[in-house]
Amino acid sequence: MNTNLIFDQSAYEQATDASVIAVADNAIALDQTCFYPVGGGQPGDTGSIGFAQELLSVSNTYRDKQNLELVWHEIENPTKLPSVGDQICLKIDWNRRYLHMRMHTCLHLLCSLIDAPVTGCGISTDKGRLDFDLPEMTLDKTELSDQLNELIVANHEVQKLHITENIEQEIERLTRSKYVKPPIIGGAVSLVKIADIDLQPCGGTHVAGTAEIGEVVCSKIQKKSKHNRRITLQFAI
Repeated sequence: MNTNLIFDQSAYEQATDASVIAVADNAIALDQTCFYPVGGGQPGDTGSIGFAQELLSVSNTYRDKQNLELVWHEIENPTKLPSVGDQICLKIDWNRRYLHMRMHTCLHLLCSLIDAPVTGCGISTDKGRLDFDLPEMTLDKTELSDQLNELIVANHEVQKLHITENIEQEIERLTRSKYVKPPIIGGAVSLVKIADIDLQPCGGTHVAGTAEIGEVVCSKIQKKSKHNRRITLQFAI
């Protein structure tokens, strides 16, 4: 059993019909979904599922631990769950997802400005952070904010690509994360390309152009350990 990942082809799809293919405890898996499952520092989508006059709240979305091509939708306080074969309607909490998309793309821009391995990542609706393996504190908040906003207003195109050949070599060459390698799903690895600025493996959801991010500020630069520096970004508005 696998789930067709609509968000991987179109991050702007907000709703879809689907069929239930598995039920476990308080979660259901579907033949297709526009809900992004938690991963790569980006939270899983929330939203709603409608079926048989019922409206269920989805509190989290995640991949199956054994089968990464199967996506589970966790139902909050279910009194009744759909059964295998039932037809349902999915709808994302779009405002929340779109904020994640904007910040995730912004973190890729930040990554392009700092020549160091990434050691951690976190994304929320109002801020995002990247940890870098940097032994020296040579970064400036104002300078980083100015550089990021210059890239943002230029409205560079953001594209989703896929590697299907020489996968292991390309992962090794392009991955910026020091500790986590992107998963190979369906014989391919997703890439995110921002014009000629940044290209790296990423399965997250992103905006189509950098201008959608809006103005940001670098709010913190912290020393987390001898080699780790944490950079936190926030939306200016």
